[in-house]
Amino acid sequence: MQMLSGLGKARYIPLLILFTLAIMQSCRKNPKEMTDEELAVAISEKKTYQQLLDLAGNAGIDTRKFEAKAGTQPVFGLLEELAFGHKPTIRFTQKKIKADTTLIRDAAEELVNGQSVEKVLERLEPVFPVYHNLKIHYTRLLKEQKKDSAAYVAQTLNAYRWIHRQIQGAPRFVVVNIRGAYLTAMDSAGQHVLTMRTIVGKRDTPTPTIDTYATSIVTHPYWNVPKSIAIKEIFPKAAANPEYLAKNRIQVIDKDGQAINPEELEWGDLTAEKFPYRFRQETGEDNSLGLLKVEIKNPLAIYLHDTNARYLFKSDQRWRSHGCVRVQHPTDLANYMAGTKLLDSDFMAEPDTVSHPPKWHKLKVRVPVFLLYLPADCNPKGDLMYFPDVYKRETPNA
Repeated sequence: MQMLSGLGKARYIPLLILFTLAIMQSCRKNPKEMTDEELAVAISEKKTYQQLLDLAGNAGIDTRKFEAKAGTQPVFGLLEELAFGHKPTIRFTQKKIKADTTLIRDAAEELVNGQSVEKVLERLEPVFPVYHNLKIHYTRLLKEQKKDSAAYVAQTLNAYRWIHRQIQGAPRFVVVNIRGAYLTAMDSAGQHVLTMRTIVGKRDTPTPTIDTYATSIVTHPYWNVPKSIAIKEIFPKAAANPEYLAKNRIQVIDKDGQAINPEELEWGDLTAEKFPYRFRQETGEDNSLGLLKVEIKNPLAIYLHDTNARYLFKSDQRWRSHGCVRVQHPTDLANYMAGTKLLDSDFMAEPDTVSHPPKWHKLKVRVPVFLLYLPADCNPKGDLMYFPDVYKRETPNA
């Protein structure tokens, strides 16, 4: 048989290459059939992982613990950090929600399939507009060599990634920024629906950071005076002035929940520390909680509420409560949390003389509520804002 000439052989080289690629493709394992370890190995062997690190750095993530070393890289840990962040400094967390492993797994499979890292991260990171705007400002600050300012923004970026973790399945959520003394209500996609001023804790009675959910709306709430306020403020005034309690519509309640006549008490024989009763203020607009309270699950006796001193919202110095959060537009907030028109717009216009018993409106779905201490944030227009360290406790770190 006559041997093929060099020219004849060359004619078959493209076919040979295609045949080889076809064999390699047929042998290549489908990413959906790969284990997490196999996916991590495949991503580690590509330039993909370095691209992930670079983009994570642009999102304010400290990538040092994820940096490439010999062998398989912590791919899934980095993907989880990009999607859901790590827990910020929060005093009370009702429950840490597990990361959506399906979302992370899908991202890894897409990367192995050759999808661009940018496209994968679009589906992995929070879709909140505020998060996107913060990333833009973070990149700008790095270019301008403003590292301290960038560190503040990085801290808030992580907070929104954490919120992304905690709100899974929730139709709406609420964020109170203690440092800025304002509240933002957003839908599940992070679109701003409500923004209002708040009055939060003073430096010596700070509002604690909390990650929890709202349980109910209470109209015409009693104010059950916290023990610390009862000892320091109410008892001394009641003991010194027999008319103080009646003037402020404050009742003395016994251990059985019954109101007793304060005139029958021997105030001289009692002390604030060993006072066997509690104080409760009657309902009405002159009640310290105003006409409405939003109960949130926590052991710290913290809630959101109306106030009988609404003029204080005009001030820029709104760190003056005992720790709870007074909200500027309680009716709007209640209706948004309920997902329906729970209260009419004229609810807040009731005169002082109107008094009703408390009524509880249990929320049909859990609404996540976050009380955070954010040093920076973006307004709905996308402008970057910084806030004073009112409690003198924060240092820039992501």
